[in-house]
Amino acid sequence: MQIWIPFAASAGALLAIASFVGAGWDAPPVVSTQIGYRGTGMVLEQDLEKLEALKAANVVPEAPWEASPEGDKAGQLYENVQVLGDLSDDQFNQFMASITAWVAPPEQGCNYCHNPENMASDEVYQKVVARRMIQMNQTINVAWEPHVGQVGVTCYTCHRGQAVPANYWVDDQEPKPASNMSRAGQNVAGQYVGNTSLPQNALMDYLLKDKPIRVHSNTALPTGTNPAGVKETEGTWGLMMYMSESLGVNCVACHNSRAFNDWDQSPPQRVTAWHGIRMTRAINNDYMVGLTPVFPAHRKGPEGDVFKVGCSTCHNGVQKPLYGVSMLQSYVDALDKQGPTDVPDFSTYVPGETKVMGAPGRSSSLAPTTAPAVPLETTLAKASN
Repeated sequence: MQIWIPFAASAGALLAIASFVGAGWDAPPVVSTQIGYRGTGMVLEQDLEKLEALKAANVVPEAPWEASPEGDKAGQLYENVQVLGDLSDDQFNQFMASITAWVAPPEQGCNYCHNPENMASDEVYQKVVARRMIQMNQTINVAWEPHVGQVGVTCYTCHRGQAVPANYWVDDQEPKPASNMSRAGQNVAGQYVGNTSLPQNALMDYLLKDKPIRVHSNTALPTGTNPAGVKETEGTWGLMMYMSESLGVNCVACHNSRAFNDWDQSPPQRVTAWHGIRMTRAINNDYMVGLTPVFPAHRKGPEGDVFKVGCSTCHNGVQKPLYGVSMLQSYVDALDKQGPTDVPDFSTYVPGETKVMGAPGRSSSLAPTTAPAVPLETTLAKASN
């Protein structure tokens, strides 16, 4: 018998004990909620300590003031208002004050998206992006009700007071293999697949491309009719782990533990998630990827692709973003109606030079008006009251 074996066993035992009683190593308090029939394993497990932090991070901000729909329209008063021109002057300024608080760094305020010497100009790239993101919000609230319901989304849903949402994803190729051999995006701790060694770019296949997700066979034994193999299954697992962590839930939030593949036995949340996957894919393809020429290099991933939307971008660790509290009632006319859907040719955009980034054929409708703009100080003073 080798003399080191007892010492190694003792060290392992001490380490195991320390993992439970050592400072900072204690098992977290867990709350279990039964969400299905007894004996089926339909139980949601949640960390109480994390729940408290999530509650504090998901408080909905109030509107700076209640806007009046009366008065002249923003499109008549201000230059180069392409999407929100039907808002009243008060509604427009209320929304501008809100979006500044939701997205802009406090030290920059309105200047984060605007040239203070020419507020109508599109020379600041953030303004071009913000206009497109407003169109995206409108589309989500109008066309994707099967996923967002009556709660809807606002810019705050994702940004939470930050210029860039905390949770996004990009093409992840790091660390690259030491040789020319391909590892098929595996054998590394993929940050978008629960830090597992599952395919690290699984989101690329499902939230940008439309690769089929279903890999579960309908029979216990192979019949040769299911073309999906281990590779496809592992990619699906990566997506499911990402979704689970994004919403702070486990598999049974959307699946019945005794019949994962059966839609009829699944909770209704599975249908909501089905729409969410397709909504996220549409957002990335219709809105984010098209803005690639506009974003500077530091707002792209290491492979040069734009930051993309995923489940965690909106949900931020909770099953319903902001715990299901709606902000839309204060911004119905701005974000809960479909405004102009024109898409400019973003490949022509030149930061610092392009004054009007209008859709093709719309330049004539963007002629400057003679009405004076409301001073920035007036808008900010009203927002603070």
